[in-house]
Amino acid sequence: MLIINADDWGRSREETDVELACFSKGRITSVTAMMFMQDSQRAAEIAKGARLDVGLHLNLNQSYTGAGCSPAAAQAHERIVEFMARSKHAMFVYHPILKRYFRDVYQSQSDEFHRLYGAAPSHVDGHQHRHLCANMLIDRVIPTGEKVRRNFSFWPGEKSLLNRTYRKVVDRWLARRYVLTDYFFSLGQCLRGKRLDRVTELARTANVELMTHPIDSEEYAWLMSDRFSDAMQGVRLEPYAGLQSKRAPARAA
Repeated sequence: MLIINADDWGRSREETDVELACFSKGRITSVTAMMFMQDSQRAAEIAKGARLDVGLHLNLNQSYTGAGCSPAAAQAHERIVEFMARSKHAMFVYHPILKRYFRDVYQSQSDEFHRLYGAAPSHVDGHQHRHLCANMLIDRVIPTGEKVRRNFSFWPGEKSLLNRTYRKVVDRWLARRYVLTDYFFSLGQCLRGKRLDRVTELARTANVELMTHPIDSEEYAWLMSDRFSDAMQGVRLEPYAGLQSKRAPARAA
């Protein structure tokens, strides 16, 4: 099974519209929505009308550009954004003083999702994968049992042994608490590395997520082309809702 998930739904009108065009053509199966952003409210109305499978794209590192957030929640969010901006390694550092802020920000975005969509998100991931930062993992901020995006999957030799080992440890930890796909890849990286054949082959026997950002012209062009149809021959495309609530084995490195 292959889930093709478009990130950043609702961040801007342009991103919402281009992702809707992809969904209408059957090129993506799910999206993850950002809360308190420029197009969050309109995007929710569109998604409900289109019966689109929508997850929560947790935002911990980009300032809000929309309305609706309380002053206290906005201040908590900005504290985390400032922390994340200090260093590219900030997501690997546990910050005890911000413990309550991470919970508050997750809860405010989760509550806003429920308000806009009238339902729980089908899955949870993070803007630039910050849902896997140290504070989120150590304090188990995301409720147990949710469908959650795992780390990127790599073949041996693509990353250092230390990098792959760290990802494997985190994924095993995630698999004990959440529902995961077996593998996770980025469309942009696959197009540049010519790995799509290997990814679609995996999807014939395993549950695979392929992340895309259709606002990127190269990704949009591939998704809307005949090459997409050719690549998907014999591959079962499903939304995140089709991922069974059974914790998948953490086999990715």
